[in-house]
Amino acid sequence: MSLIEDASSTKGKILIIDDEADVREVLRLHLESVNLNVIEAENGEDAIKLMKSGANLLQVGLILCDIRMPKVNGVEAIEYLKENAPSIPIIVVTGYPDSELAVSLLKKGVKDYLVKPLEKEKLLAKVKEALSAEQEFDYV
Repeated sequence: MSLIEDASSTKGKILIIDDEADVREVLRLHLESVNLNVIEAENGEDAIKLMKSGANLLQVGLILCDIRMPKVNGVEAIEYLKENAPSIPIIVVTGYPDSELAVSLLKKGVKDYLVKPLEKEKLLAKVKEALSAEQEFDYV
């Protein structure tokens, strides 16, 4: 069974952080079509609360994160997540491409930077690539 098919593992759980419900739904449907489990947060603040909701940080295999959101934006959420769960790969998914921001985020450890709207095949290829990479799940 491949990583992308093993939805019961930590790697099979994907956190989507995006303030647009329609975008979250499309991403969720694409990911669920390959048997991944999806958890959703509508902004960075909700994502951080969700990650901290148990005794330990929520264990997910990948985070897809928008940048422009109310309350806690994507950059702030990514900084928190990279500080507290540095081994969880993050892929930025944004409708507002900004090459300087992309370079800055990639230097901070973001795995990829994708621009909406996403093609299903491209999204799934990037997700599979991120999930297939060797990772140590270190939580602070």
